[in-house]
Amino acid sequence: MKYIKLFTTLLVVFLIVSFVNNQKRKEDSIAVMGYYVPEKNYNPDQLPLEQLTHIIFSFTNVIDGEMKFRHEENGKKLEELVAQRKKHPHLKVMIACGGWGADGFSDMAHTAENRKKFVQSVVDFNREYQLDGLDIDWEYPAIPAANTGARPEDKQNFTLLMKELREALNTLDRDQILTFASAGWKPYYKNIEIIEVMKHVDFMNVMTYDQVGGNSPFTGHHTALGHIKEEDIKGTPAAEFIENYGKSQKGRGRDYGPRSAEKIIDFCMENGVKPQQLVIGAAFYGRAWKGVPPMNDGLYQLNKGAHIGWSGYSQIRKEFEASENYTRYWDSIAKAPYIYSAKDSIFISYDDSVSVRLKTEYALKKKLGGIMFWQLGNDTKEKSSLLKAMYDASVKTESR
Repeated sequence: MKYIKLFTTLLVVFLIVSFVNNQKRKEDSIAVMGYYVPEKNYNPDQLPLEQLTHIIFSFTNVIDGEMKFRHEENGKKLEELVAQRKKHPHLKVMIACGGWGADGFSDMAHTAENRKKFVQSVVDFNREYQLDGLDIDWEYPAIPAANTGARPEDKQNFTLLMKELREALNTLDRDQILTFASAGWKPYYKNIEIIEVMKHVDFMNVMTYDQVGGNSPFTGHHTALGHIKEEDIKGTPAAEFIENYGKSQKGRGRDYGPRSAEKIIDFCMENGVKPQQLVIGAAFYGRAWKGVPPMNDGLYQLNKGAHIGWSGYSQIRKEFEASENYTRYWDSIAKAPYIYSAKDSIFISYDDSVSVRLKTEYALKKKLGGIMFWQLGNDTKEKSSLLKAMYDASVKTESR
């Protein structure tokens, strides 16, 4: 009898502790969002979906004023992905519309009639595929990036579009998440009504990558976490270039200093965005430059152009991290790694398992909405993947 009572007591204690821990995990948990581009040899049933809270199928486009697939065969892939919710009921399956170089947004959002047509197509699409939400990836309102159409009125029209999408998605039986991808540099935010837009969305996915582009005349961290200040790069060719560029752009409100996740998140919160609506980005790919001299192990040096436009982390790990010609370095200010080969004069900026863990811990510490990444197919298929490092950091609650 004594042992039965002891067992019962221990069982009750165990259940209480489990309940408390589960509640703490829910309170402390953050979104782990992955963008997914369908691949021939990486099907939905092969994806590590247990490590994600949201997966964002990419992309649809604005075609004839409606949201559609440019390639019809992607519809079958999306159906296969949605079917995975049977095994992973926690998973939210979303669709992304747009992407770099995707046109049609400015014209679509320009009139009430055009917006109505697009919004109805979104509702029909999400109902047909039984999706959990939508991510608008308009790059960028009022900025003709990649020769896309843009007009000053995009600023107000973007707000109207998100408001009308929110209202329409709320009519669906399945609860809908509405997000949008935003830039990791300050001038973008002059072209959207940030406070008004955030009234209608769940999350803003801040693309804290490509902070230094492949065409940059100097090397740098393309997906840094740490708040890099101008004095941190003083005396380097990058600092000299930035100073001269700043003088030439004086009075134009350009953001020409070093960029990072911490810097833009601080900026967004200072401008009224709630931390729980902010999602920072990690890059499952790297940027590489050639003709880089060995000073400072290649960091913040001039270069002779892009060595590779981009390379997935799986390629970086296999071909560069494993090569004796390349050395991995860690920048404690940027909280980011880089690889340099003095022999080949090649510099590579990227995220690794250490930096994505730190980004996830930062999101938890700042009580942000979560962390996202571009994109799942670029990760290694090995056990020690970037997503695994991110997931492990997101679920550890006892140590915090």
